[in-house]
Amino acid sequence: MKVLIVGSGGREHAIAWSVAKSPKVDKIYCAPGNAGIAEYAECVDIGAMEFEKLAAFAKEKEIDLTIVGMDDPLVGGIVDVFEAEGLRVFGPRKNAAILEGSKAFSKDLMKKYDIPTAAYENFDDPEKALEYLRTEAKFPIVLKADGLALGKGVLICQDLAEAEAGVKEIMEDKKFGNAGNTMVIEEFMTGREVSVLSFVDGKTIRTMTSAQDHKRAKDGDQGLNTGGMGTFSPSPFYTPEVDEFCKKYIYQKTVDAMASEGRPFKGIIFFGLMLTADGPKVLEYNARFGDPEAQVVLPRMENDIIEVMEACVDGNLDQIDLKFEDNAAVCVVLASDGYPVKYEKGIPIQGFENFKDKDGYYCFHAGTKFKDGQIVTNGGRVLGITAKGKTLKEARKNAYAATEWISFANKYMRHDIGKAIDEA
Repeated sequence: MKVLIVGSGGREHAIAWSVAKSPKVDKIYCAPGNAGIAEYAECVDIGAMEFEKLAAFAKEKEIDLTIVGMDDPLVGGIVDVFEAEGLRVFGPRKNAAILEGSKAFSKDLMKKYDIPTAAYENFDDPEKALEYLRTEAKFPIVLKADGLALGKGVLICQDLAEAEAGVKEIMEDKKFGNAGNTMVIEEFMTGREVSVLSFVDGKTIRTMTSAQDHKRAKDGDQGLNTGGMGTFSPSPFYTPEVDEFCKKYIYQKTVDAMASEGRPFKGIIFFGLMLTADGPKVLEYNARFGDPEAQVVLPRMENDIIEVMEACVDGNLDQIDLKFEDNAAVCVVLASDGYPVKYEKGIPIQGFENFKDKDGYYCFHAGTKFKDGQIVTNGGRVLGITAKGKTLKEARKNAYAATEWISFANKYMRHDIGKAIDEA
């Protein structure tokens, strides 16, 4: 088979690594890719949002399956464009990717189908949002830009003054662009956060092993929200009881709800869960692999990823028995100092050779490129250093040891990824 992967981050590197292991695949392309993905795939200089060019490329190269890693092209309708050209593609159509593309849509869906989530109201008028905050809101409260905002369009406001500033930021100043045309105001939930990724074929769902992300830039969950500074899998807080509850009241119900709405979902549903005192509730849905969750979940998956993805496309996922290793993985993101605000790019990186032939250690590239024959930084999140271990503690120890194998001038990381496992 020939496979095309669309995207350029750590998630796409993890997907490319998984695809390269499949005996069914003999050629991988990635558009646009990065310096790490280039080890497995031929990188093609076409942007993820250039749907017509991508489809033409897939036809020219006789691609057997295209895998879309990123949210923007999925929400923008890349799958519809490919299907119209008779091309096989893994990911939800535009009318299903709205599950991630509009938080207002997903909240309304959960309300309609009685899927547990936080209480909320949707607003497209900033004045009405302010009036609600001044008269009915309980603090702290959460403001969410409706559309895609690189994982950053969520503000937790402790009091009215913060909330008023948040409405201005999202709806009036349009800090997140058109994503802020509509805004969700949501009750603040407390508890452990857990991410559960799943494969879906329109009717059947197969959940993967659990994970937990760390969004804040600094140790102790301080600083600004980022795309994710590290993650671990499995979550010790995701117990068999929690799994049973979610299977009964969340996972299949979401798949059935989308089908009932005439929006059958094929691809990946990412369930962001909050384990509250009242039981698990949905924080958010994503319509693709998480980043950096993919970097800890995929190295633990025993199945051939191509077999699973083809079963999703063909609607026979019920024949797949999804299996994961009985171990753990931790990913620590090496970022450029100053991320997510201001940082330098183009800094040479040393130490990649330390990962050669090291079983259970991975260096996934998120923001890198080739320049004058060497690999340099090309983003805020640069690398995801992942390691496996028999236990979470061992995996964390291994991952942090491996972060020392890489050096670049403005290297920055959190030192407490997976710290919660000490409390489990």
